[in-house]
Amino acid sequence: MKIERIETLVCHARMRNWIFVKVITDQPGLFGWGEATLEWHTRSVVGAIEDLAPLLIGEDPTRVEYLWQVMWRQHFWHGSGLVRSTAIAGIDLALWDILGKVHGVPCHKLWGGPVRDSIRLYGHLGGGNLESFYETPVENANRFAELAQQAVADGFTAFKAMAVPPTMPIEGLQPIKAADACVRAMRDAVGDHIDIMVDCHARPSPAMGLQFAKVLDPYGLFFLEEPCWPESLDGLAAINAAVATPIATGERLTHLAAFRDLFARRGCEVCQLDITHCGGFTEARRIAALAEAHRIALAPHNPQGPVSTAASLEFGFSQPSYVICESVHNDVPWRDDIVEEGFTVDASTRTVLPNNRPGLGISINESEVKKHPFQQEVLECVFYCDGSVGDW
Repeated sequence: MKIERIETLVCHARMRNWIFVKVITDQPGLFGWGEATLEWHTRSVVGAIEDLAPLLIGEDPTRVEYLWQVMWRQHFWHGSGLVRSTAIAGIDLALWDILGKVHGVPCHKLWGGPVRDSIRLYGHLGGGNLESFYETPVENANRFAELAQQAVADGFTAFKAMAVPPTMPIEGLQPIKAADACVRAMRDAVGDHIDIMVDCHARPSPAMGLQFAKVLDPYGLFFLEEPCWPESLDGLAAINAAVATPIATGERLTHLAAFRDLFARRGCEVCQLDITHCGGFTEARRIAALAEAHRIALAPHNPQGPVSTAASLEFGFSQPSYVICESVHNDVPWRDDIVEEGFTVDASTRTVLPNNRPGLGISINESEVKKHPFQQEVLECVFYCDGSVGDW
């Protein structure tokens, strides 16, 4: 059995273009699906996959670790860059999908079988722009409260919101009070039995991130995500040590060594590796083992398409430290037309039961994908009041 060709299918889905990767073998009907979605870098990732393909054509697709090493280490430049690690991830997921199909088992059974009976999902409420936080602060807080109540009505027992405004490296009380008002409104709206997560989106400096973390600490957040740039390891460690709220980060880290440094500094209590960016299952399993050694929880970043979700769930059923999965359920109304999924979701509790189909347990409707061709994503930009460039 050999790899015959590798194809990419791009599907525009409102905020992002999903990049599906199809690895096709010379065995009739045997292929695997992966995903390599990377917002605002669609053309780059598709090109990177095309560059990697010649390394794999004619190879045995079941030699997954070997092929991962080939993609990561060959042609001089290692695969730690975001675009290349995302391309590698898309192919790697498809190879594991093939391996599961060859053996007739879900991917999680390739790694020792399920370690849990179900996985809890959390919803994402989105966030406000800079102007809404400051020009209409009461209305903004009320909007977060309404979104929180809607998430609970939809069955979620946990949700995340971007309730922290962009800030310059140092600012006064206004943004701190704005974030406090939004989180207080959400907590008052849903009570203490619902878990709330707040995503800072790596907008603050370490100094501002520490202030946000301290003012939000009394609300008992499930975690506070990316309170400063992921490169600021000392800042993350200082914030993590200063508050009771668990600090989460990792979606922008792309390889094992970066997580090694993060964990060694104790920069987080929740690891948010993104399986579609950090090199796929092959590297994610190494990162998960390292997290387990440090007793750090796993809550993967997963705002992408349906293959990414299937992969995150397969991963979750195999990993002891996995605590919750990010869920996108209302991004586009035709999502279910694109994919048939092997796992089942209990809509009343937003929990997932294991997939029993081989591999990732999904099938992609290619004719439906073609109805939504590539479109340039909306260019999301943030500028501070003085015109300087901020972090989106």
